[in-house]
Amino acid sequence: MGKVHVFDHPLIQHKLSYIRDQKTGTKEFRELVDEVGMLMAYEVTRDFETKDVEIETPVTKMKAQRLSGKKLALIPILRAGLGMTDGIMKLVPAARVGHVGLYRDPETLEAVEYFVKLPQDIEEREIIVVDPMLATGASAIEAIQSLKNRGANKIRFMGLIAAPEGVKALQEAHEDVDIYIAALDEKLDDHAYITPGLGDAGDRLFGTK
Repeated sequence: MGKVHVFDHPLIQHKLSYIRDQKTGTKEFRELVDEVGMLMAYEVTRDFETKDVEIETPVTKMKAQRLSGKKLALIPILRAGLGMTDGIMKLVPAARVGHVGLYRDPETLEAVEYFVKLPQDIEEREIIVVDPMLATGASAIEAIQSLKNRGANKIRFMGLIAAPEGVKALQEAHEDVDIYIAALDEKLDDHAYITPGLGDAGDRLFGTK
């Protein structure tokens, strides 16, 4: 069963309080999500392997640590996942970015795939699937299945807020995927919105209704 990592770092929780606040406007909301994405990426990549390299400082030669060459791919789920991607890219600028587009069928609440564009060597990459909200889990489950169908096998999920129902569904569907979130909220409401949540992340990021 994939592990669930909830980040309780004070900086992340501080920024998350403003992200949740309905008084926070689009510009500030976008900046905060970007910042939290970067802070979370610091932790999500904590177990990446390093290797010894020999360098020369202005003083002497030494062995230093660099990432061991495992390639990273960021896969935001359109469209809200885009809001966290730039923050991660600031830390790992060499990462490739793919996209998975899904929409939620209003009748069935199931995720329907409409767009997938991935790096060619996706099967060789460490993958972080990014979506701010893990509500029913349907979008994340479908996106991860799309990646697996195309050869991906080293996948982790990163989001801001999750509902217990979404975490449970994702764990059951993809037992090999670890989940990284900033908050585990109370529940889903009757419209499958996370409660207390932050509203619709895509609308708040892009100023739409």
